[in-house]
Amino acid sequence: MKDSVAPAPAQAGAVDIEAFAKNLARMVEDGGRALAAYMKPREGGQVEPGLSDEVNDMVKTLGQVGSYWLSDPSRAVELQSRLGRAYLDLWGAAVKRMSGEATDPVVTPDPKDRRFADPEWSSNQFFDFVKQAYLLGTNWADHLVKDAHGLDPHTRQKAEFYVKQVANAVSPSNFVLTNPELLRETLGSNAENLARGMHMLAEDIQAGGGDLKIRQSDAGKFEVGRNLAVTPGKVIFENEIMQLIQYAPSTPSVLKTPLLICPPWINKFYVLDLTPEKSFIKWCVDQGITVFVISWVNPDERLAKKDFENYMREGPLAAFDAIEAATGEKKVHAIGYCVGGTLLSIALAYMAAKGDDRVVSATLFAAQVDFTQAGDLKVFVDEEQLVALEKRMAERGYLEGQKMANAFNMLRSNDLIWPYIINNYLRGKAPMPFDLLYWNSDATRMPAANHSFYMRQCYLDNTLSKGEMTIAGVKLDLGKVKVPLYNLAAREDHIAPAKSAYLGSKFFGGPVRFVMSGSGHIAGIVNPPNKVKYQYWTGGKAGAGSLETWLKRAKEHPGSWWPDWIKWLKSHGDEQVPAREPGGGKLKAIEDAPGRYVKVMS
Repeated sequence: MKDSVAPAPAQAGAVDIEAFAKNLARMVEDGGRALAAYMKPREGGQVEPGLSDEVNDMVKTLGQVGSYWLSDPSRAVELQSRLGRAYLDLWGAAVKRMSGEATDPVVTPDPKDRRFADPEWSSNQFFDFVKQAYLLGTNWADHLVKDAHGLDPHTRQKAEFYVKQVANAVSPSNFVLTNPELLRETLGSNAENLARGMHMLAEDIQAGGGDLKIRQSDAGKFEVGRNLAVTPGKVIFENEIMQLIQYAPSTPSVLKTPLLICPPWINKFYVLDLTPEKSFIKWCVDQGITVFVISWVNPDERLAKKDFENYMREGPLAAFDAIEAATGEKKVHAIGYCVGGTLLSIALAYMAAKGDDRVVSATLFAAQVDFTQAGDLKVFVDEEQLVALEKRMAERGYLEGQKMANAFNMLRSNDLIWPYIINNYLRGKAPMPFDLLYWNSDATRMPAANHSFYMRQCYLDNTLSKGEMTIAGVKLDLGKVKVPLYNLAAREDHIAPAKSAYLGSKFFGGPVRFVMSGSGHIAGIVNPPNKVKYQYWTGGKAGAGSLETWLKRAKEHPGSWWPDWIKWLKSHGDEQVPAREPGGGKLKAIEDAPGRYVKVMS
């Protein structure tokens, strides 16, 4: 394809000036609606005006980086010279290209970077120059942090994270005039895309109560209990914190030992019960297991003082009691997912200290018990930020669900934020229906006392793996947890990094089977066997040495880890009994699954 020096509007066809002007007028009108939706809660006092705590921390952190370079004039000059040389190289290459001389690019994007996939990012000299200038600038900013040797590790981690967020935000792919795809679409549709996008932006700011709530999926296509979380079952127990669901059997006989799943309370449990084809819960039922699942409440200010001990006692410990009443079985298998796995581990350590041996085996899905390598979420955790967070939570009694959802999305902003901003508000296209992204946006609140304990004891002070955590007056020691453990990590996990999950294996006192799945925090877990989509690795002893060393010895298997897990589970007891119907024991059915609690929106 022949080079062009500047964007070529003619490629998009003739522009209808009158239609273009009308669409711009619509865009301005809806822009006013968006601004009004943003200002209304601030003028009414529902939202505090001013910069957020996160923005304040970013400015302060990047200010420390700037101070390092400006404190030494020679360093500052060298820094400016480095960027200047890079841009001179780019200018030189651009002049050669304009004269018809073949030149190699000064810098190229990562092949996995989908932002610059359109051919015009390379064939059109204008867009190629903009792209390379951006990449040179972001590379320079990256070294700005990495070469600032006077920073402490936490400040460096925060600075790297914030620089990445700023770099992602100012990418030329995010603006109409510097994105060839958006420019073609804008000219080709006479700016109809921008008019539709501004209308959606106004709607999403209204939906977010004055903050932008980016729609990632067509929410109208899904409903919990209608086409999500539809595995048949009954709620057989409930308290202030959770409902316990028992699922109806699909086999004439089942394992004698029932299974409890403890999901994270920062999300809703139906990530494990999406559509029937993806449902881990349904798959377990079809394997002949009596499955119980905790469905956490979406708490409000009335539960502000519910702390971690309450969640342990009224969560998994109460569930164990209820399962015994429902089935007559004292022994159970237990699964904990993400922070639900951390809670389960703490409960197991507490039970070990108390001589409670009801758990036959434990499984952790993408869970952490040691937080030294907890990844980018640690960016949000230091004493100053936690004090600000606790002050904000004290005003309402809980942390808003959207706050945590935004933090998770920022960890992968080039996948979970900017593509949707471009698609929704610049292309003016509603997102496709996607069950996993619908679940991702169905955020839950967190009680102030519980969340504060978790952030301080785990992320800030890392007391559990150190043997310093105390619950209900009991000092916890994971080494006393002797039950067999299946510890599953996800290779591309950005929330509970595989390195962190692997390291956690060494703190348990019993036998550990460490398994690593392909993909990330959700897709690596929700990976049904019939898809044969990802792979998993099994190997030798976990926790000894590094994950990289373990992986060199590990064996790769195609497809889902689910069959490997069920084989492991049955190795710890395969006795069968007649299938149990929910509500058939001492605990009668309260209501149909998935219950009321999961349907409460934030």
